[in-house]
Amino acid sequence: MRGDGDGWSRDPDGVRHWGRFGAAGLLLRAPLAGGGSVVLLQHRAPWSHQGGTWALPGGARDSHETPVHAAVREAWEEAGIEAADVTVRGERVTASAVSGWTYVTVVADAVIALPTSRNRESTALAWVPEDEVAARSLHPGFAASWPSLRAAPARVCLDDIADITAIAAALPRTVDLADEGFVWLHTEPGGPGGCARIVDPVSVEATVVGAEPSNSAEPSNSAEPSDSVEPSHSAEPTDAVAADPILALTRVQVLS
Repeated sequence: MRGDGDGWSRDPDGVRHWGRFGAAGLLLRAPLAGGGSVVLLQHRAPWSHQGGTWALPGGARDSHETPVHAAVREAWEEAGIEAADVTVRGERVTASAVSGWTYVTVVADAVIALPTSRNRESTALAWVPEDEVAARSLHPGFAASWPSLRAAPARVCLDDIADITAIAAALPRTVDLADEGFVWLHTEPGGPGGCARIVDPVSVEATVVGAEPSNSAEPSNSAEPSDSVEPSHSAEPTDAVAADPILALTRVQVLS
């Protein structure tokens, strides 16, 4: 079903960008054996813009959607990824225009490399090891943003952590370190990346996508935005669900 966001946004000089209210895509990451990670990529259909290149599932935002809602919906429509299987870790504006149009890349994790189901906008879908993404023939926009979206692997040092069980249960996962980029944290001995230390882990409540912010809570100064949990098994995310307690990794130091 076509949404009200389908259509072109035009700059004053006539340059067009797809999505009347902007666009969003989902960078979905999952664990790879041995401590690495894989990323879900879409091989774009020949008839589409930049057809034949590899990119992320994504598309136009509708007027009522946040970037997270739009990205998760597009991943359902284009790759068969259920919203309930997606845990959002952060987002980045990876393209913008003078008209105010933006493309937001939503970064998220899945606990496994999920089964996929493509629609007519793709010729293939593939879980690609993170260190092999750049070798693909990428959509130019995705190629330009990939260096800032790629997660550096790091093995968590558990020796000096009191509650090892809670930390280990939360891993592997992507951590958003804001201006320092993304880190893929794992606990595999001998796995890729240097050693990392978690500083000041705290227990927080997950933010439900689209829910009204609470007036009773103080704003967070964490380097990592709160995780957003998509609870619905349908294509359209819903907000009527209790938040689950999660582990927020508020600071990570990569030691080597």
